[in-house]
Order: sequence, then C-alpha cells, then structure tokens
Amino acid sequence: MKNFLEIIEEVKSIVSAEYNGKKIFDKDVADLLGISQMNFATMKKRNKIPFGELLDFCALKSISINWMLYGQSPESLIDATNKFFMVKYFNDVNASAGGGGENEYEDAQQIEIPHEFVQMLGGERELQNIEAINVSGDSMEPTFSYNDIVFINRSKTDLQRGGVFTIRTEAGLFIKRVQKRIDGKIDIISDNEVYSTQTLDPREIEVIGRVVSRFGEVD
Repeated sequence: MKNFLEIIEEVKSIVSAEYNGKKIFDKDVADLLGISQMNFATMKKRNKIPFGELLDFCALKSISINWMLYGQSPESLIDATNKFFMVKYFNDVNASAGGGGENEYEDAQQIEIPHEFVQMLGGERELQNIEAINVSGDSMEPTFSYNDIVFINRSKTDLQRGGVFTIRTEAGLFIKRVQKRIDGKIDIISDNEVYSTQTLDPREIEVIGRVVSRFGEVD
C-alpha cells in the first residue's frame, strides 16, 4: 500500500488541471478531502491515511480506490478476481473511542474493498457479516484514531476470548477492548492509558460485533 505522502501526491496530480499550473499545497489537499489543516498535519506526521475521505474523493472523481491505494488499475484486477467485493458502509454512524457515539445504524452505502483486503476480513464467505463504520474520539489510540474506518463482523459476538468489539451501552455506541472476568462481569478497556477501565454487568452491554480490521489487522 502507498504511504501518506505518495497518496497526497496522487491527489495533487489528479486535481492539477483544476489549478491551471499553480502550485498545490497541503492545505489545498486538506480542503479537497474535507479535513482540517490541524488534523491533516497530524495524519501526515503519523502516516495515517484518511481512508474515509479518500473513498469519498475517489467516488467524486470516478477513480478506483485500488489504484489510489495500491497503484492497481481496474483492468489489472479482472483476471485475479473477475468481480468486485463490496461491503456495507454506514457513513453517518460513529462509534466512540471516547465519550459515546450518538448515531444509530442508518442507511448504508456500498464501498469497494480491494481484493488483497478480503482475507484480512476473514475471507469472501465472511463479507456478508461485515459492516464498516467510523471512529471518533481518542480513547483507543494508538490502535484507532478519529476518522478511522473500522470493519465489524456482526456474527462474532462471543466475549469469552476477549478482543476489540463495538458495543452499545446506555451511554452510547463504543469501540473498546473487552475482557470477561472470572466473576462474570465485563471489563471495558481503553488502549489509551489516560482513560480508566470500566466494569459492567453483561446485561448492561449489547455486543454489536467484533472489530476485525481498519484497513489492517487488529490484535
């Protein structure tokens, strides 16, 4: 996969004709992607690719996300896949890695998944169980950050082995590391050590599904 700087250069190249030969700055790219200059600078420093914004940009410009991320033309994928892989993406849903997501599941759009990424989601058979939503907040940093897109397998709700899950409590929708205790209660853990662990009764938690990827594997 291309890194942050390579992708930003691709964006500049795509829109260069619209700028009539004028130099395109990072702030221009930030505006094109709908990202604040402060967040853009943070992403650049951390090499954190803004997947959600790139998906919207590619859709607007009729560009393949495979080409943007991997340099692959749609034609080069035909022999390997002979089809597109699509996943439901709830663009208006934010699960909080912080104070609690307020949005419920609403109308979904379909996003194209690169062929190489399907195995990270558990294989083609699991795609029917996969849904994508957004992350807000910082309590799961560095594992997840604001505006990351995470992929949830809704068929995986067993907390016995622990892991990262999307859960709903009376406080909202969350992405947290979950661990079942010997006494049967559930520890709700933030990867960011600034946040304390919360312990809840299983009856206080609705498990939406296990977080299986964010355009990369999740431990």
